[in-house]
Amino acid sequence: MQYEIIAAGRMRDKNQLALWQDYAKRLSPTPKLIEIETRKPNEIDKLIAEKLDPQAFIFMLDERGKSLGSVEFAKKLSNITMDGIGKVQFVLGGADGFSDDLRKRANFLLSFGKQTWPHMLARIMLIEQIYRAVQIQAGHPYHRE
Repeated sequence: MQYEIIAAGRMRDKNQLALWQDYAKRLSPTPKLIEIETRKPNEIDKLIAEKLDPQAFIFMLDERGKSLGSVEFAKKLSNITMDGIGKVQFVLGGADGFSDDLRKRANFLLSFGKQTWPHMLARIMLIEQIYRAVQIQAGHPYHRE
């Protein structure tokens, strides 16, 4: 499975980046991080839309989305694979979230709960959950219930 993370902004903090890279390198193939940077907030949706692959399964992280436990998330990714989809894109929008038009392009709206998370921390949480899902699918004891 090929994973891409499309995210508004650039991860500049070296400690956050190191943590993200630590989880990313544990995955094979290594997920691709596509950072979208613009000084015009009204352009972010357009720039994100240009990166969306119509053949991919698209998760958008959105406060209105569904919150999944780690096992549920692993099953969701497994089902996507069984459906013959070879690419998953995860999208983290700007500070104002997504427009309704862009949100409609998602196959699944995913929420990390009702709390608000900093964008860079959400990236790290996302890559860890992808890694955890892969470990759950492999029967590895990384995840404990």
